[in-house]
Amino acid sequence: MLFSGSLDAFAMSEQELRIRALEEKIEALQPSVSKGLSFDAHGVKEQGIKKPFYYKRGFHFESDDNKFSTNLQWRAQMRFSNPGDGDPITPADFTTDPDTSNFELRRVRMKIGGHGYKPWLKYYFEIDLQPSRTTSAASSNSSARVIDWRIDVQPYEEFGFRVGQWKINYNRERVDSSGRQQFVERSIVNSVFTIDRQVGAMIKGRLNKGTHFDMRYYAGLFNGEGRAVDNSNSQMMKMARLQWNLLGRDLKWRQSDVKRHEKPTLQIAGAWAGNKGACTKWSSSGCGALTGFTVGNGTQYNIDQYVAEFAYKYQGLSIQHEYHWKNLKDSESGVDYDYEGSYAQAGYFFNEINKSIPEELELAFRYAFVDEPDSSNLALENKRKEYTVAANYFIAGHNNKITVDYSYLTLDDASDNRSYNDNRVRVQWDISF
Repeated sequence: MLFSGSLDAFAMSEQELRIRALEEKIEALQPSVSKGLSFDAHGVKEQGIKKPFYYKRGFHFESDDNKFSTNLQWRAQMRFSNPGDGDPITPADFTTDPDTSNFELRRVRMKIGGHGYKPWLKYYFEIDLQPSRTTSAASSNSSARVIDWRIDVQPYEEFGFRVGQWKINYNRERVDSSGRQQFVERSIVNSVFTIDRQVGAMIKGRLNKGTHFDMRYYAGLFNGEGRAVDNSNSQMMKMARLQWNLLGRDLKWRQSDVKRHEKPTLQIAGAWAGNKGACTKWSSSGCGALTGFTVGNGTQYNIDQYVAEFAYKYQGLSIQHEYHWKNLKDSESGVDYDYEGSYAQAGYFFNEINKSIPEELELAFRYAFVDEPDSSNLALENKRKEYTVAANYFIAGHNNKITVDYSYLTLDDASDNRSYNDNRVRVQWDISF
């Protein structure tokens, strides 16, 4: 009996060894699974998500291990204006344009962003669901469009990079979201000097954080043809920006001191951009032409432009200023044209000094000018000016606000040696969900 039991035990042990060896062979033929990881070389693993919630960036969804997240937000900007068109530029805009009143669904946007794999690997894209239209055929056929798509890789605060399409980090007024403005719309300076959205790549970082030598830098290469357009030549748009946070504190890309900075926060910046291509200006619609010019061939226009910038916030007070200079050289005519422009704006929540005034109410003023070639004779120079006052009522910060502004706009036209002026009133409700 003892001998028989020993044989049975030996047989079972040998059988177990064979099974184990077979299991090892099967495992060797299958992809390895890294337990506890949400992804490996073979793909992303299925996992649960935390309970969704809503906050300032919209609805938030996140995986159990915090490796993946998504924010979803909807935004609408509804506007009434009289007159109902944009900034007047030429004498005809001041004298012959019809006096219209206009209700406009100015911007309807869907925003999606978050991070994946690592908290420093972030993504964002934005869809313009209904671009503003007129009765022209081209405008009526306009449709929803992707205006932003970008990926940020920032493993270190001192160095990171961004690729995709976005509003290039050249100047504050343009990069500040249209939903984070102090007035109904940007100043008359914007359309002449913005380089707007471009496709390309950029390095960026922050140095000496929290010191008096706190700096942010940005430098990039782009197609230079505007939103969603391939490059038409071998030249690339180049851009560089250096920002000095003198008091060791950073200013976000937004206007009005809604948060009431408890400590003074000051920023000085300078930037340069250069491009050789078909465009003399850019906008959300892409490549365009300044007044008096047309969109050229692939390398017709050589542009160099600079901006000096100042921004300050403290206890409800916000001040912002930019000075722009732009040189445009037409390679076909060989002639250079210079553009100069600047704006300064300030806003204040007077509740900070008088508690009987609603804390939601901000009053603001802006002055701007643009010196540019006359559209009918490019050898002459015109001057446009803007004076705008505004009242903002922040129901839920910039996410839900009502803005009313009034503008007095002037033109000193050199070709007919006359001055023109116009008045404009706008009311706007900007709300995000």
